[in-house]
Amino acid sequence: MTASESLALIAETMNNSRRAILSHNAKHFVLWGALLTVLSLLIYFLWHGTGSANWNLLWFAMPVIGYCLAALIDRKKEVQPKNEISRLLGLSWAVFGLFSVTLSAIAVFAVPMNITLIIVIMLGLAETISGVILKNWPIAISGIIMGIGGAVAAVLLKSEAQLLLFTLGGLLLVITGIIVKLQYR
Repeated sequence: MTASESLALIAETMNNSRRAILSHNAKHFVLWGALLTVLSLLIYFLWHGTGSANWNLLWFAMPVIGYCLAALIDRKKEVQPKNEISRLLGLSWAVFGLFSVTLSAIAVFAVPMNITLIIVIMLGLAETISGVILKNWPIAISGIIMGIGGAVAAVLLKSEAQLLLFTLGGLLLVITGIIVKLQYR
């Protein structure tokens, strides 16, 4: 095998890996987007209806519910070998999750801050990075819209209205998942 044939084989393997990851992760975009949409609307209506921001504590249920649902979705999935792309994606979203939960806990229990601003920027970054890693423009553009547009809106909106940014973020994730699913049937 020549050097150019080896490089072509490596490129084809990486592209096949990206396609497989995108095909599988489309349902995860839809899952997490739907969960984010539903939970943000629930918290918004509870906060708006009662005037109590304590409903934000429900956000801590999201990782528990999401990971349980993801495990259900993945139970019939054929196990794919890990590669550099899947490892980078997993680490990107794990860091996002770790930062989100940790900063939220700090905001609730220690140092008040505009956590919406911080999380929408991190969500936008995580999604944009995923799109770049996967070479998928709908994912990258959706992340840019969420990160930059969400940051501006988080500064302009007050109180429970900021929760609607997470509704938008959830809808963007769902739409992205659907687009990816249609691309990689």
